[in-house]
Amino acid sequence: MEAQGSRRRQLPVLLLWVNGLMTLGFAGARQQTELCNESLMLEKLPACGRSFEEMMKKVDSKKWCNLTEFIMYYDNFTQCTEREANNASCFWPNPLAEGFITGIHKQFFSNCTSEKVHWEDPPDEILITLILIPVMLTCAMITLVVWCSKRSDIL
Repeated sequence: MEAQGSRRRQLPVLLLWVNGLMTLGFAGARQQTELCNESLMLEKLPACGRSFEEMMKKVDSKKWCNLTEFIMYYDNFTQCTEREANNASCFWPNPLAEGFITGIHKQFFSNCTSEKVHWEDPPDEILITLILIPVMLTCAMITLVVWCSKRSDIL
């Protein structure tokens, strides 16, 4: 009997110990111990930019603002920058990689300004209809529920 009580008191301690091991990464989680080699990453990223530039030469410059024309090239560029950052033991995206990617964006997409959509209200007839339909349906549903709850003998 005493042994069971002792085990019950030791169980929370055991659970805390296991939780501590898992939190520290001893349960199979890989911890990043290497420091980011920023100079290596900055040395390798321009190769990604040159590759992207070569691929973008295949696309007419008038179509550079249409993402569907070069999405595969941009995906390759993104994967390249991520791979080079990871090879240098850096997380991705990081401020240096973002600065490089921003430079590529300025080089190719600086003329791609988004046109602002001018929103305006619909005509009053349509607006009143769009407001009144849900209000009337709500009133009808409330009336139906009240009527059915008073006539429970029929149901």
